[in-house]
Amino acid sequence: MRILFSKQAELGIKAVLYLAVQPRGYLRNATEISKELRAPKEFVAKILQKLTHYGIVTSKKGKTGGFALNISPQEIKLIDIIKSIDGTRAFEECVLGFSECNEENPCPIHKSWVELRQRILEVLSEKTIADFREQTIRKLKALK
Repeated sequence: MRILFSKQAELGIKAVLYLAVQPRGYLRNATEISKELRAPKEFVAKILQKLTHYGIVTSKKGKTGGFALNISPQEIKLIDIIKSIDGTRAFEECVLGFSECNEENPCPIHKSWVELRQRILEVLSEKTIADFREQTIRKLKALK
């Protein structure tokens, strides 16, 4: 059975949450972010580049450069981050990987998965990064 979204998307959400609790306009470089999130710098940098490409994050090059949110945390939905990194495949494909799984020719768990997938998609589409501000601050403090 496949996971709902990738490790990249998971780290992307963490990076956006981290940037959301920084002072507005404050830039953090990939090294700082990777240390805070306890993830390899190259992996973090690659994800931040994707998020920049999709307009969620902005970047500035150079010695005083870094990354910051490009839009307000109240406007960033969790699904936006997942789509920018993983696309929508997890919400379209068979959870068991059958290529011919559909309403007419369902896999053994098709009906249950469609219902669950729809509920997950609703939650990811409703919740914004701002909804998790306080929990993020507590979690980051606990990592230190």
